[in-house]
Amino acid sequence: MIEIMRDEDLPRARAAGALVGAILEAMRERTVVGTNLLEIDEWTKEMMLGAGGESCYVDYAPSFGNGPFGHYICTAVNDAVLHGLPRDYALADGDLLTLDLALSLEGVVADAAISFVVGTNSPEKQRLIDATRDALAAGIAAVRPGGRVGDISAAIGAVLRGAGFRVNTEFGGHGVGSTMHQEPSIPNDGRAHHGPRLRVGQLIAIEPWVMVDTDELVFDPDGWTLRSATGCLTAHTEHTVAVTRDGAEIMTGAPAR
Repeated sequence: MIEIMRDEDLPRARAAGALVGAILEAMRERTVVGTNLLEIDEWTKEMMLGAGGESCYVDYAPSFGNGPFGHYICTAVNDAVLHGLPRDYALADGDLLTLDLALSLEGVVADAAISFVVGTNSPEKQRLIDATRDALAAGIAAVRPGGRVGDISAAIGAVLRGAGFRVNTEFGGHGVGSTMHQEPSIPNDGRAHHGPRLRVGQLIAIEPWVMVDTDELVFDPDGWTLRSATGCLTAHTEHTVAVTRDGAEIMTGAPAR
């Protein structure tokens, strides 16, 4: 299913995106060495529900998960990159943390992710994070009405491969609207000028993610958390954007620092 937002619906999409962006920024600011992942989940719950938002994750139970997810935000540390199930873990100095958040506000879903280092950073970790940010910027720049999904995928893949990384296409971006996962699927690599056409009013979540030395994933015993098969570091950056007559409008805030 692909939903098309009318012009009068876009303020609700902007509000949902602004809330996602505000929560992620607040979590970044509050997270320090020693912060527990379960604290981040609880803080997210308080902010989300306090603003009238509804979680897309708590009751989420897809075929690949050991569901329902039961938490409000995904917290992935170091070699974990997707669907990180919050657990009783106190963050250590130098941990690379990814926070992924989807919520619904007034019937519209927004979805975004940020990766950052807690405490002491390193050039290797920052390079990894920057690659996903640059790929996201390239993907967003490829969005235009009448363009193809493959244009976005090709732009993302060119940046990630150009930085020396392998690209996994099992999990990627997707449409959003009144629900979290809609068509079209937006892989993180592909062929330009191929795939479904983009239409004014579509909301799409674009989410480059990468692993240092592999493109293979493994599941944790929790049935949710996806990690690099080699135990290498990972990063993930995501925005929800609207396809507009002029290109793309970012719904979920300014690009991550």
